[in-house]
Amino acid sequence: MSATRADALRWLREERLAVLVELVQVRGSVPREAGTRMLVAANDACGTIGGGHLEHEAILEARALLRDGQGFVAAPELRRCLSLGPSLGQCCGGSVELSWRPLDAAVLEAWPPATPRFCLQLHGAGHVGRALVRILLAVPCRIHWIDARQTFEPLPEAQSDPSPRLAQVQVHQCEEPQSLVAHAQPGDLVLIATHRHDLDERIAAEALQRNDLGWVGMIGSATKRARILRRLLHRGLPPEHSRALVCPIGISGCEGVGAKEPGVIALAVAAQLLQTSARSARAPDR
Repeated sequence: MSATRADALRWLREERLAVLVELVQVRGSVPREAGTRMLVAANDACGTIGGGHLEHEAILEARALLRDGQGFVAAPELRRCLSLGPSLGQCCGGSVELSWRPLDAAVLEAWPPATPRFCLQLHGAGHVGRALVRILLAVPCRIHWIDARQTFEPLPEAQSDPSPRLAQVQVHQCEEPQSLVAHAQPGDLVLIATHRHDLDERIAAEALQRNDLGWVGMIGSATKRARILRRLLHRGLPPEHSRALVCPIGISGCEGVGAKEPGVIALAVAAQLLQTSARSARAPDR
């Protein structure tokens, strides 16, 4: 994952001497897209510009600038073009333009706003929901995590880990979680995985009535889907809206590999969410 503005702010507050490394331009086959950023300190690094020899050389250059102390005196930014094949011995056939800048308040002020791949309204904090949130912490997305139970607590690591990744998750304890579906924006994704089938049905009813969400998924079997939709259609759900309900959830092809284990389900669903978001105009295909 790329370094975020929250990472940069935290490093500035900690008064770390650091360099911002950015992929300014890319051409051809390269490991990351233009705009990808990482932070490099003398004994630490945050984010990645793609790994491999490219990143190794970028880190060496950043640390040389930090050791020199005069590396940014002549100019506040260093730029260099590299061909990944001839220059770095990588199999990728593309080239990149890298920049190195000292991390300071001006860099933070000019930091571009983050563009999440998707915004997910996740209903349910059971085993699958918790496993999914842990996986999605490594993905640039926003999560509204909702559960009806009074005992709902965020992930245990949220209490001790100050990582800004956890800031992308907003937790909501709500006795009527179906009422929060109205707060989702058009194009948002909704995943229903609560501890009760009747609650799943109420949330699905609200989500399917909207007909403007990017994806509506519900944990369960094809039989569960058929029974819930039969009741919703009887209560007036337009038939064309019913086709939007994805149940079972997860990418296909997981049969026979322990697909009912929470971690496996979460991995399959995370891949499905990425596939869905990649088809929208606001997310890249990779």
